[in-house]
Amino acid sequence: MKDFKVGEIIALLSKTAPFLVFRFMIYFGITLAFVLITGVGAGIGYGVGSIGGNAPGGGMWGGLIGFGMASGIMYLIREYLLYMVKAGHIAVLVELLEGKELPQGRSQIDHAQRVVRERFTESSALFGLDQLIKGILKTFNRIFFTVATLIPIPGAAGLVKFANTVINLSLTYLDEVILAYYIKSGSDNPWRSSQTALVLYAQNYKAFLINAVWLAFFIWGLTFLVFLLVLGPVAGLVALFPGSAGPLTLIIALVFSWGIKQAVIEPFAMTALMQVFFKVTEGQQPNPEWEAKLDSASDKFRELKEKAATAVSPAVPTASEAPAPAAASAVAASATGATAATATESNDTVN
Repeated sequence: MKDFKVGEIIALLSKTAPFLVFRFMIYFGITLAFVLITGVGAGIGYGVGSIGGNAPGGGMWGGLIGFGMASGIMYLIREYLLYMVKAGHIAVLVELLEGKELPQGRSQIDHAQRVVRERFTESSALFGLDQLIKGILKTFNRIFFTVATLIPIPGAAGLVKFANTVINLSLTYLDEVILAYYIKSGSDNPWRSSQTALVLYAQNYKAFLINAVWLAFFIWGLTFLVFLLVLGPVAGLVALFPGSAGPLTLIIALVFSWGIKQAVIEPFAMTALMQVFFKVTEGQQPNPEWEAKLDSASDKFRELKEKAATAVSPAVPTASEAPAPAAASAVAASATGATAATATESNDTVN
């Protein structure tokens, strides 16, 4: 049984329309860059291949090299995408889930990015935390989310491998849900907040598995449908490249499908898992037994705990950290007494 509501998710996403448009523009630009760089590579390869008497083959290899270069650029900007696009969208979705009103238009994007900058002054800090969370989730899911562990099936290695692949794909967005919990908590210690969220996730992992598998079939089925729809137009586009298209048609069709998935389909899955997380864990406290299990299973979880313990608190204490009035008065009285005693000693010395 699934714990997310499709109608509510669509309503939430419609209220973040400026961010959806922003995401679409970003990922459309990335897709266009892939096409252009691949096309330029194919043109150069075609020219080089003409010299050697194999222009079509040169065009194909040039296109593949261009695609590889575009992939390298994408790898380098992934930190920026997380900081400016995904985290910002998470921030406004969290506020909607809390019943807050959002600004409209471009100001919604500015507002989201301001929230992210308040939490993470540098993109590297967010990226480092996200990578640590992904490492912990990968270890936990490998141990607890294997079909052989959940349902032993003797002599069915191929089926088990396929099922495990489905499970891993279904849990892709959990790191973003952990970041959503940190933003929602209002904590000034992202490491501690993420530690708490990971324990809450672990102690409810079966509920997440059921919902995540539902989402996996929906998301990847929709992505495959998009792939089939764009395959024809992409084939016509790649036919304009010099040389033999070869596998480039399939590769660029996959890139187009990926871009649409990241821009439109992924926010649905991310919002659904956020909805599930906050619903399932509402009112719960981290279970020490599950924390101990994570502790023993993952070096990265122990690293996260160390970072949480050593995180520098802000100079100005939060309301919860401020001393109680009585304690503050006692401290003030003690300080006044100490000052008076020092003054008396000074007078006795002079006399």
